[in-house]
Amino acid sequence: MATTATTSVEERKRLVRRLVGRSRGFAEEYGLQVTNNPASLFQVLCLSILLRRSPDVRRAVEPVLALRSQGWGSPARMARSQPEARAGLLRDHGRRGDADRLADTLGDLAVALVERYQGDLRRLRAGARYAPARERTMLRELPGVDAEVVELFLREVQALWSETPPVADRDALIAARKLGLGRTAADLAVLAGGGESEKLAWLVGALARIEVENTYDEIAR
Repeated sequence: MATTATTSVEERKRLVRRLVGRSRGFAEEYGLQVTNNPASLFQVLCLSILLRRSPDVRRAVEPVLALRSQGWGSPARMARSQPEARAGLLRDHGRRGDADRLADTLGDLAVALVERYQGDLRRLRAGARYAPARERTMLRELPGVDAEVVELFLREVQALWSETPPVADRDALIAARKLGLGRTAADLAVLAGGGESEKLAWLVGALARIEVENTYDEIAR
């Protein structure tokens, strides 16, 4: 569909205020709290892996919520679960074609986090000495995590991991270009009032939702 790019600085700022005012980030809009504790960070990483594999956001979110409801919302508990049980739950929540492979990936991820970081991604961050490039490298060393998963994860936690902003994933940048808000994460950071502002995370999350849900017409209204 065609979109009308926002042109003037004031128009861009007004649109940013609208987007930030209606969003608290991508994951939280779908029922996952983003807080700096081990279980929350693990769930966001699992969501990022599923989003990487599915263009349908509901098919990514529902299995993560189901895994949490089953009591497997932390690395230690996920690591103790059985692959067949994980696969069955994933199939029940829409992941039929890749349930077995995904169940193995999430199990391997949980085990790796327990063995390397005592189940706490904050230890990975500390081990990287809070250097964003090193954090990205260490995240990519985890099972199921590639460069795109890393960007999806950091998109969500950048308000908490203050060294990482500005981060904007592919979907957010597509929406930003279509709406005339810029072409880079740095462009969005300027509009949000700075890279360390949590408004940046909210703005990026809102833009990503607009792209994946194709709600440009709603924004135009």
